[in-house]
Amino acid sequence: MPVADLHVHTTVSDGTLELDELPALAREAGLSAVAVTDHDRYHPDLDAPVTHRDGVTLVRGIELRAETGDERVDLLGYGLHETDALAAECDRIQRDRQSRGRRIVELVEAETGVELDVDIEPGLGRPDVARAVERSDAPYDYGETFDELIGNGGPCYVPRDVTGIDRAVELLSRACDVVSLAHPFRYDDPSAALSLVETHDLDGVERYYDYAGFDPDPTPVEELLAGADRLATGGSDAHDRTLGVTGLGERDWRRLRERLDTTALA
Repeated sequence: MPVADLHVHTTVSDGTLELDELPALAREAGLSAVAVTDHDRYHPDLDAPVTHRDGVTLVRGIELRAETGDERVDLLGYGLHETDALAAECDRIQRDRQSRGRRIVELVEAETGVELDVDIEPGLGRPDVARAVERSDAPYDYGETFDELIGNGGPCYVPRDVTGIDRAVELLSRACDVVSLAHPFRYDDPSAALSLVETHDLDGVERYYDYAGFDPDPTPVEELLAGADRLATGGSDAHDRTLGVTGLGERDWRRLRERLDTTALA
């Protein structure tokens, strides 16, 4: 049973959870720690790399998308210390996200003939659009919206201006205590994605992740974790209210926690 869910999204990006709800939901799930890893931005109401609220340890983090040239990967940063460079890049990304989101909404409305109830604001992501489509009179549920409209290659898909991998690693390495590759088996080429852990000297890799029915062989990840004192990370990738589907056990959480700046807890 996991004690730490280190991959959770809130309404600051494309999740449905408010920060104030997290401690109670974490306790219900039997968790002692949660990392808030919103897409391309960090939560403004977390004021330290690690804090303690209502009996639960909250880790300030981020999930930053990076362009490798062959595909796009996601990097998780934990124990985030705000830097001017990271703040500026997050601001740039959010402006691009808003512009992209507005265009996606326009395309979906033109495709379906239905007006969507969605706010074009910082943090807007495709899940927000998909939820708006599901609430509307359009004949698509959440999954069908991705499959038939806004998924990669769909008629309403709009690409993003993504941070390059070298720049992304530099920004996160300077701002975060731990940098990890997210969900390695979700990429088109998992081997190439995993190679980034070594070539960019990342601190860890997301070992525990719910691949929704797909059960990949973890051997390549285990081999990476066996060397260079790398850390296992893991979490539910929650965009809803369900926490602790997977995550770190006590031993792995203790190892990772030792790398985090916990001075705010003293």
